[in-house]
Amino acid sequence: MSSAECFKNPPVLGPTSGAGTLLELGGLKTYFTGPSESKHAILLVSDVFGYENLNLRKLADKVAAAGFFVVIPDFFYGDPVNLDNPQFDRDSWHKAHSREKGYEDAKLVTAALKSQGISAIGAAGFCWGGNVVVKLAKTNDIQAAVILHPGRLTDEEIVEVKVPTAILGAEIDKTSPPEQMKHFGEILSTKSEFNSFVKIFPGVAHGWTTRYNAEDESAVKSAEEAHLDMLNWFTKYVN
Repeated sequence: MSSAECFKNPPVLGPTSGAGTLLELGGLKTYFTGPSESKHAILLVSDVFGYENLNLRKLADKVAAAGFFVVIPDFFYGDPVNLDNPQFDRDSWHKAHSREKGYEDAKLVTAALKSQGISAIGAAGFCWGGNVVVKLAKTNDIQAAVILHPGRLTDEEIVEVKVPTAILGAEIDKTSPPEQMKHFGEILSTKSEFNSFVKIFPGVAHGWTTRYNAEDESAVKSAEEAHLDMLNWFTKYVN
């Protein structure tokens, strides 16, 4: 279950935003961007506000400019969290959009990418999406993972990770406290078969990488630093 922090600062949505196009992938409506001839793909798994997040699509285009084929599927089937809807019920929404269902859908997406000739896949997950990516990181479906301000995770989930994984956390985060993120880093560091990395960003709160105010220079700077760390991780391990 997501915490209250996961529902704060809803992003600006842009259904038609971005340099990419909308097509179907693995049965899901998906934002595609980047060179279609690339053999290296990046899967971005959104937070509860969905794949129309303007900042998330900007990030996808930025990663695509580095040569990756980038996809953001609509894991919520047109039903992201909408706090403006007076009928919105958090518990009902979670029942309809579990992380387990997200994981099953994500496996279909990675399979579809591989069927199209993609040879290596990296996955990044934000909040709700971070929990989905942790599940992917236990498989051979992806080659690298970046987990950004995830929802609540357990030691047992981290122990099962088997690909190079970076965790980017916020200093101000009750859902995923810095101490817990560092603890996860200690667990990952015991695995000599792959590299891992944990970084805590000072002065920022849960959701800062995609739900920042574009008019806030400091917020943009912190988000862009995390974006660069993510891109560098994928450049190193998705090849």
